[in-house]
Amino acid sequence: MQLARVIGSVVSTQKSPSLLGKKLMVIEPVNADGSSPAGIYQQEVAVDSVGAGEGEIVLVARGASARWVFAEPNQAIDLAIVGIIDSFVP
Repeated sequence: MQLARVIGSVVSTQKSPSLLGKKLMVIEPVNADGSSPAGIYQQEVAVDSVGAGEGEIVLVARGASARWVFAEPNQAIDLAIVGIIDSFVP
């Protein structure tokens, strides 16, 4: 799993039927203190399973773990938001 910040959303009029009704969010990786990792600026699209909003720090799962978050594990999902981070405790 990885920490990321939600920086936007994606609107898609045509997509796989397995993604119908699912919210797609643009995320970028962050460190535990909320800063961007040095030298890494990679934006990705994740399927939201928790109702995250823009600017929030979230926990994301990849691959098979991301697919199992939803009822049908054979969906076209490779990255899923699985939690919203309220605070960090060092």
